[in-house]
Amino acid sequence: MSGILNSSVGRKFAMALSAFFLMIFLLLHVTVNLISVFSESTFNEASHFMGTFPLIQFVMQPILIIGVVFHFVMGFVLEAKNRSSRTVKYFKNNGAANSTWMSRNMIYSGAFILIFLIIHFIDFWIPEMNYKYIEFLPEDPNRYYHELQEKFVPLWRVAMYCLGFVFLALHLLHGFMSAFQSVGANNKYTKGMKGFAKAYSIVVPALFIFIALYHHFSH
Repeated sequence: MSGILNSSVGRKFAMALSAFFLMIFLLLHVTVNLISVFSESTFNEASHFMGTFPLIQFVMQPILIIGVVFHFVMGFVLEAKNRSSRTVKYFKNNGAANSTWMSRNMIYSGAFILIFLIIHFIDFWIPEMNYKYIEFLPEDPNRYYHELQEKFVPLWRVAMYCLGFVFLALHLLHGFMSAFQSVGANNKYTKGMKGFAKAYSIVVPALFIFIALYHHFSH
């Protein structure tokens, strides 16, 4: 593994695989959260299952955390390597003419998303760990919906989440296709993949924003 990560191609390939893993998680996450818009009881059931099933709690959850840390660390490593290897600065090479704003600012959108994720962990994951493994409170399978709604009462938190998902959309709009290219998926289906990547990058963050706004205004 260390040998793969020592090469530029290997680092990009590993980065792409972690991106695909996280995008699958995002799809699962938004699907479960979207249930809260339609059915309180079904959302409680789904959340209770996700929060108590041992395979998810003790296998998938640690893998997810490792995947998140790996993706962001590798992103910053790649950016540092790219910057150090440039012999001509962007303003001399007119890099802006050959690349999009999103591709040139992935490091900044990624940094903002990292800050947003830390706040999200403080809001949801840490209280959940405290509830179950520190205070050992009795499990209430009907608590999840109301806990979710309470988080989106403050307007500042809703605004922060909406901004975070806007940055996520910007990050995905370049990152999704970049991940495909890093694993060598350039073929006759490239045009279709670009359409799917663009739809995913816009729809998934938009759904997260919709969920936050829905619970804020329906509380």
